[in-house]
Amino acid sequence: MRLFVAVRPSVNAINHLGAQVARLRVAAATAAGVNVRLADPADLHLTLAFLGAVESARLVEVESALGLAAERFRDGRDAAPRLSLGGGGRFGRERSTVLWVDLRGEVEALHVLAGLIRSRLSHGRLPCDEKPFRLHLTVARPGDRMDPADVEADRASLDAYEGPSWPASELLLVRSHLGGRPRYERIAAWSL
Repeated sequence: MRLFVAVRPSVNAINHLGAQVARLRVAAATAAGVNVRLADPADLHLTLAFLGAVESARLVEVESALGLAAERFRDGRDAAPRLSLGGGGRFGRERSTVLWVDLRGEVEALHVLAGLIRSRLSHGRLPCDEKPFRLHLTVARPGDRMDPADVEADRASLDAYEGPSWPASELLLVRSHLGGRPRYERIAAWSL
């Protein structure tokens, strides 16, 4: 099974961002039938670690490692870190272009949490992507199906975006099902 670890923004933060995305050119392109692949609000998340393919027999080990990371993260904290979505940018070029929203607030806390997660997974000899950690929330994948000037206008609009604050109070283990319309399945959760 294909797994990743994430934090999900609050419903209020997702709805607020959704109103912003609805004003973007990628949303107009989607409404006009262009396949720019807007992110489904039900699937929005901030990936802290990508495990990739994991054998089902190792799921208990993964859950144990994540539980220990969440417990260690909670030690000494009075409350869950407060975050907000704001700012934005673009990854990739041409066919692989992705529009994303950045994170603001107690961001360093999520960097610490991601480090704890990766450390626990490594300690258990469990798979984990070694790519540099870059917090972001993907909002659309316009690829090369839109004029680059329109994509740049959307990036500038996202760069000026400021969303409401929310507490990152839950760590999620998620299974992704690939295909034409990828879907995500919540496997387990831990309080932060």
